[in-house]
Amino acid sequence: MSTTIHRTRAVLALLALAGLVLLPSAPAAERPASTAAASAHHPGPRTSVTVYAHRGASGYRPEHTRGAYELAAALGADYLEPDLVMTRDGVLVDRHEPEISGTTDVAAHPEFAGRRTTKMLDGRPVTGWFVEDFTLAELRTLRAVERLPELRQHNTLYDGLWQVPTFEETLRWRAELSRREGRTIGIIPEIKHSTYLHAQGLDPERALVRLVTRYGLNHRGAPLWVQSFEWTSLQRLRTRLGYRADLVFLASGSGGPYDLAAAGHPRSYAELLEPASLRRLARVVDGVAPTKELVIPRTATGALGSPTTLVRDAHRAGLEVTIWTMRAENEFLPSDLRVGLDPAAYGRAFAEDLAYLRAGVDGMFCDQPDICVQAREMARRAAA
Repeated sequence: MSTTIHRTRAVLALLALAGLVLLPSAPAAERPASTAAASAHHPGPRTSVTVYAHRGASGYRPEHTRGAYELAAALGADYLEPDLVMTRDGVLVDRHEPEISGTTDVAAHPEFAGRRTTKMLDGRPVTGWFVEDFTLAELRTLRAVERLPELRQHNTLYDGLWQVPTFEETLRWRAELSRREGRTIGIIPEIKHSTYLHAQGLDPERALVRLVTRYGLNHRGAPLWVQSFEWTSLQRLRTRLGYRADLVFLASGSGGPYDLAAAGHPRSYAELLEPASLRRLARVVDGVAPTKELVIPRTATGALGSPTTLVRDAHRAGLEVTIWTMRAENEFLPSDLRVGLDPAAYGRAFAEDLAYLRAGVDGMFCDQPDICVQAREMARRAAA
């Protein structure tokens, strides 16, 4: 039997476990040990929103660098968020995407000019340099740079200061920063493009489970979440690889999970966030992380609108809701909260944060975590 058929059957079996496709019941050994256990310890919305530093304090330092993580902890973030991809020799590293021309100085390295190529990433062509074409030793010769220099000129001051970190280094830094700050700082890695990485012969889920187990985080109550836009990745972590800490399903405002489409069973994110589907998701994951516009949409003029029922529906299913991404620049704010015409200037970010806190979200991914921390404190004082 071909490898492709084996993989397709495995994917479909995993989807069936969660009720996302209609197939005959899986063998009992393949079912989660307890369908209720994954969400039973989350009875409803938290009384205090969790602030997740999106790729570190990426509003102030180049993302996914030690400097960004250290600053995030100092600014009061509860969790650090690294995105994970893999090197050719199977090492998990912190980068926004497999393609790294926008987040490193790889284009300035003539020795790697021949590795610039075009690949199909989740069904679309992408041109550049890809992490999986580098060994870790080769990747270490590169330096991190600001991904949005046109909006965050200040961050370019730090271009070249830091290497691309490994996930293992970030796990060590998390523990060090917790000791330094005198409080527990969590970590919420995102596995990026799992289907794509598996097609390259890499296994990010297995590598992640190995590391979080080594660092004592693979248990209920650990300051750890793992997130993915791909359902198969989360299902595999929970049911096949012995992952025990919390899981969160990411959802965009358009399209659907690439893994489901690749398996021949496309589902939109909108479908997967319907009340009945949320109850099925809760058999495996502990939270959902929709783009913020799915919680409070924009109006026809781009202004902040009225909340949807998504937070209420997810809470009824026993799921936490974490939104992405809170940013202070006008470019990313609703039209009614912008100040002036400069897209890089700061707008009324506190007003946006407070609107989402009133909508009942449990967590926020924040590029400027200090703003979210201050908004949380403002909300607490208002409620007192």
